Amino acid sequence: MSTIQYNTTNIHHSFHHFSKLVHFSAILRRSNISKSRGVRTELLFKWLLTTIFNRYSIFRAEKTDAFSKRTVRNCLNDAHTNWQRLVQLVGIRLIEYCQHFTDSRRRQTLIIDDSLFKREFSKKTELLARVFDHDKQCYFKGFRALTLGWSDGNTFLPLHFALMSSCNAKNQLGLFKTLDHRSLSGQRRSQAMRKMNMVALELVDDAIATGIKAKYVLFDSWYASPHMFSELAKRHLNGIGMLKKTKKVYFRYRGREMDVKTLYAILRRSKWSTKTQYLYSPIVTFNVDGQTLPMKLVFITKRGQTNQFLVLATTKLSLKPTEIIQMYGRRWQIECFFKVAKQYLQFDQTQIQSYDGLCGHLAMVLLSYDILALSQRENTDERTLGDLFYDYGRSLPDIEVAKAISWLLRTITGLGEQLVMATEVLDTIFTEFIKALPSSLSRLLSNA
Repeated sequence: MSTIQYNTTNIHHSFHHFSKLVHFSAILRRSNISKSRGVRTELLFKWLLTTIFNRYSIFRAEKTDAFSKRTVRNCLNDAHTNWQRLVQLVGIRLIEYCQHFTDSRRRQTLIIDDSLFKREFSKKTELLARVFDHDKQCYFKGFRALTLGWSDGNTFLPLHFALMSSCNAKNQLGLFKTLDHRSLSGQRRSQAMRKMNMVALELVDDAIATGIKAKYVLFDSWYASPHMFSELAKRHLNGIGMLKKTKKVYFRYRGREMDVKTLYAILRRSKWSTKTQYLYSPIVTFNVDGQTLPMKLVFITKRGQTNQFLVLATTKLSLKPTEIIQMYGRRWQIECFFKVAKQYLQFDQTQIQSYDGLCGHLAMVLLSYDILALSQRENTDERTLGDLFYDYGRSLPDIEVAKAISWLLRTITGLGEQLVMATEVLDTIFTEFIKALPSSLSRLLSNA
């Protein structure tokens, strides 16, 4: 794929528009980023984002007369910079901007997921650990990039992140600095050593505390435990996730305790009529810490392959099964984000060894995706063209139920070959993402 460096005018224009829209200079100051002397910090971040779009590392990037590359590294390695707040403040500004062109009745959702941040050839990287890859079912050296995103059904924006190490001492490989846990740097490292599902709830709490009006949280089967649904319910949030087909989790249905597979077998033997878009949608209950909570399940399978099925669950009982499928279909947007970030935004391609610097690099990747998401939104939604708003009455469409079901059916089909399926689905998603970009960026990206 050809890089974007041959047309830097588009990059400069996009960054200028992005910086003016989110008040980037003020956000940098609120994130403890300010200059002591010399070049303006906004110019330094512009150079960093341009380097990412050009798919260069800091070492291979083109030099500038305004500052040295050592200045850039010092900025990324600064322990006083609140990289998480930087990403969060930019995301909130963009959400406020998108809400001006979104129907108030549109359901807003938060999406939780993580991806492998590889550091296979590192030896002295701080907090390096052996982390388990659920796709390849093996361990790699690196981190887990836990990400919280926001979606209105059309636009996905990364809102928060945490670069997770391992809480198991046997899997810890990198150096560990002893820091004051009252400091920002110490709190960041302490967070990286906790359990990931607890940190995911912390990210959700931070997002809700900033005023995000989402009432639904989407996650895959790794996070879909009764404890997660219960904790979200305590926060007056509705979780929607895919359940694991395991015998370790039991639900109560018509006075009997059973796992998901047993429940599916009972429903198959019953006289319940199946639907065209799903099979069954029973209501079950589960107990967590002495509390009983109801949950609606939706069983989905492919015709002719009844032994392969998926189970979606939510604590929002008023949602129709088709609405649950449609809402869960939005979760694929974060998979699209990870694919774009890894292949085109230097997600884990960095030589930085400091944990603070790695957090800074990941924050720059998220900001790069914000710029792409903003360009995609403005080129799709004609109502952002000033007075032409009055010529358009309908909102941007949410993800269609048929498309969500299609994605789920592809998941079912590939249960035996998950890696091949994931590649095909994500390639399709990324192709549509490229088509929705501005024509100038689309032509450059399509010349790969």
